Amino acid sequence: MKAAILEQAGQPLVIGEIQLDKPGPHEVLIRTAACGLCHSDLHFIDGAYPHPVPTIPGHEAAGVVEAVGSEVRTVKVGDHVVTCLSAFCGHCEFCVTGRMALCVSADTKRGAGQPSRITRPDGTPIAQMLNLSAFAEAMLVHEHACVAIDPDMPLDRAAVIGCAVTTGAGAVFNACNVTPGEDVAVVGCGGVGLATINAARIAGAGRIIALDPMPEKRELAMKLGATHALDAADPDTRGKVLEMTRGGVHHAIEAVGRQASADMAVGLLRRGGTATILGMMPLDSKVGLSAIDLLGDKKVQGALMGRNRFPVDLPRLVAFYLSGKLDLDTIIAERISLDQVNEGFDKMRAGHSARSVIVFDQ
Repeated sequence: MKAAILEQAGQPLVIGEIQLDKPGPHEVLIRTAACGLCHSDLHFIDGAYPHPVPTIPGHEAAGVVEAVGSEVRTVKVGDHVVTCLSAFCGHCEFCVTGRMALCVSADTKRGAGQPSRITRPDGTPIAQMLNLSAFAEAMLVHEHACVAIDPDMPLDRAAVIGCAVTTGAGAVFNACNVTPGEDVAVVGCGGVGLATINAARIAGAGRIIALDPMPEKRELAMKLGATHALDAADPDTRGKVLEMTRGGVHHAIEAVGRQASADMAVGLLRRGGTATILGMMPLDSKVGLSAIDLLGDKKVQGALMGRNRFPVDLPRLVAFYLSGKLDLDTIIAERISLDQVNEGFDKMRAGHSARSVIVFDQ
């Protein structure tokens, strides 16, 4: 089967042949239907974040279960599923205290001495990225890295729920607990930022202020529920936000992964406000509060993958889409083939469009 392989960081992905092992006791073989291109993938492809190579990126996917291991209880053959990189073991400290997205247990991976899940045709192992490696015609994953969804859900739209929407909506619903009427600013209107804006509308936020330097992204933000859209590169933007909100927003959510955008999020807060950083920032970055900020009870927090409980959250997000509350069609800018994956990432680097989704032949 075909996959887009990262042979070396900083180099384009190479379309090559791979093979998958048979499912182990708690593993699921999924025929990939669609996979979104996420900025997190780009961090590994460009070498900003380290990862063993060769590897196959891709972690925002949906597909159909083709085979299951002997102990699998959560999905069955024929199920339509969405995958999630935050695979969980179910029994570590983080899992049993409801923080499943923080699970780092090795129980969801194959141990030393076991064959690799992914190999080249000659048997050479390929490292699995983020529990999934979804830029491939099929995936072999732990059963706690996927969840069954309503079969009426279009799988190309379902794919983007697996990361962008889970992260953005999770920030609003799980990490921020946005109260109806509260003001929310979203810095960055890519896939995650647009999903955040859409979720803020669902949550009943008051002002929803989108900030992005690209006019086409600001236009998308307004379509998805923003009440205001401002140029993030305009030096007067912070003052405009503070003026219209009479002192700042209750929640500022950073969805880019840049130091300047994180600093902007902090600068937009009212007394008692919270800045939530979602983007993967350079590893030497730091986000801080001044003494005056601390005296004003302002806070900064992370929200890894939107603090999701994905076996519960993802089916609910699917239901939101099917009932017309969640707009995934606007988030998807284009559908491409696996062979066009490098072109898709070039567009992402340019920053002009929202989500590109690879659609596989079924």
